[in-house]
Amino acid sequence: MRPALWFKMGLREWPNYVPLAPTLKTYSREDFSHDLVAGLVVGMVTIPQAVAYAFLAGVPPEAGLYACLVPMVLYAVFGSSNQLVVGPVAVAALMVAATVSQYAPKYSDEYLAITTIICLQSGIILWLLRLSRMGGLVNLLSHPVITGFVNAAAILIIVSQLPALTGVAVDDNSQPLNVLTSLLEEVGSIDPTTLGVGLVALVLLLLIPKVVPRIAWAIGVNMSVNNPLTRLGPMLVAALAVVWATLSGGADQLATVGAIPSGLPALKPPPFDPQLWLALLPSSAVIALVSYVESYSIGATLAARKQTRVNSHQELIAVGAANIGAAFTGAYPVAGSFSRSSVNFFSGGRTQVSNLVCAVIIVLVLLLFTDLFAALPHAVLAAIVMVSVVGLMDLKSSREHWAIHRHDTITELATMLLVLFTGVEIGLAAGVLLSIAFFIRTSSRPNITQVGRLANTEHFRSIKRYDVETLPHVLALRVDENIYFANAAQIEDKFLKRAQRRKGTQHLLVVCSSVNMIDATGLQMLVRLNSNLARAGITLNLCDIKGPLLPHLNAAQLSEIITGEIFFTADRAMKHFAKELELKADVAAEAPVANQSASGSVEQNPQPVKSETVDSQKADTTDSATEPTY
Repeated sequence: MRPALWFKMGLREWPNYVPLAPTLKTYSREDFSHDLVAGLVVGMVTIPQAVAYAFLAGVPPEAGLYACLVPMVLYAVFGSSNQLVVGPVAVAALMVAATVSQYAPKYSDEYLAITTIICLQSGIILWLLRLSRMGGLVNLLSHPVITGFVNAAAILIIVSQLPALTGVAVDDNSQPLNVLTSLLEEVGSIDPTTLGVGLVALVLLLLIPKVVPRIAWAIGVNMSVNNPLTRLGPMLVAALAVVWATLSGGADQLATVGAIPSGLPALKPPPFDPQLWLALLPSSAVIALVSYVESYSIGATLAARKQTRVNSHQELIAVGAANIGAAFTGAYPVAGSFSRSSVNFFSGGRTQVSNLVCAVIIVLVLLLFTDLFAALPHAVLAAIVMVSVVGLMDLKSSREHWAIHRHDTITELATMLLVLFTGVEIGLAAGVLLSIAFFIRTSSRPNITQVGRLANTEHFRSIKRYDVETLPHVLALRVDENIYFANAAQIEDKFLKRAQRRKGTQHLLVVCSSVNMIDATGLQMLVRLNSNLARAGITLNLCDIKGPLLPHLNAAQLSEIITGEIFFTADRAMKHFAKELELKADVAAEAPVANQSASGSVEQNPQPVKSETVDSQKADTTDSATEPTY
């Protein structure tokens, strides 16, 4: 019965896993006209980039085109973003080169075989994350870590392209210092023709996006800087370079792409070597996570402009499928491309069909036009790569992070330096660990805020920020953090000191409105705190306990041994203690007249006080210099 039910549910929900199907149901001729134009433009932008990124990754140029074919089609079928373009990207190419070069020489068959293993492992890892519903693990790659990593990757990529730009052979271009040192030592060996071609290509690539709108404006055509025509610089420069090299004979003097095999890729599974698979697995996991985070962030950014959304779980399936498709077609790991996705967006692409049009362009190039790339100089490809990755760099965010949260700036800079000087995997892992360490450090020093009632309301706020009412025999402290192993001891120490330092305290009320989790160490701390306070003649009371935490408190038997009570809200707790104070005042008022004579006066009914003593306020300031303003 249950398998049959699951099968029926699967049949009903399958369109949710194939977003292209419902798109085609409502597809119109007008949609196709927009997707056709966008697909053609993206195809022209993709071809030179794909070849350039292939050389960056260390694979043959045709592998870059293969990475634009089946992966792009699979993402179009399974992807939830209408504008995201998946294919070869600079960051993934750099990570592949850093990993695979340890096992085989670049551009060899063994090298390409290893890249297909990484593709397959990356896709399987993303699918496993979706099946186990552990996609949240990618959140470990925080924004500062990603920014620092991308900045470092851009620097590494730019430096790695300097040998091709200058015509100087460098044995090891994996370390930027090695490349720069070798170039300085071989400065006399720089080929003037290669350098000249590379610099001209750089200038043209930088000028075209700025000059084209001005030329259009001069002839009376209104064109914005985001117009798709401004993104055709790589295609125009590559075409000019091929024409020049062919007509002038420069192809015989410069290093060029050479012959690219025509035809479509053959379906072939990656080789299976258990030892090699295990050795590649850590690097594949990092590449998978970075590819997914990069793809999802780009897709979400573009979707926000259209007031739509991207399904993060579906993206795990789509990006995983794209990489598995790359594994069986002789390509290398793929991800969402920021530049090509932006071109697709500003070209008016409406649906995933624009990706299919782009794939058709790649097919035509592989079948008919591969010979045109034979004379394309490596220096021009290096210029295309360098200009492409410059747009990925974000050097302004560190200053913004420093003003908002300095730990983010430190994490970003540390990640960037570590990636530059220790390698991609080690640097990225160290950045993640550093961000986690800063999080634990912050949460291990929680704010303990004394609160009181805002007059005539049920709201409780900090006594330092607001004019609130408190009771002389109750110390109400709010914990502004989860209670777990990293901060339990400090919380206990602060509670004891504050309760014992404040004169006349009979009840400690712990306000748990900001506590979402209490682990076993935190529960043991509360039990221990209850005993220590009892020896000092102070009861422990809790309030504002969230529903999911109550079973944990009951499991620790805290509700049975607590010396005070567990209240639903702070308002009920303070009303209870105020009534208790009134009862004590009534008892004192009914004392014998002799006691009145001895004391000389009758104590009036105590009322809530407006503020604490100076000592108590000083105690508050010692807990945290950054207490929330509520």
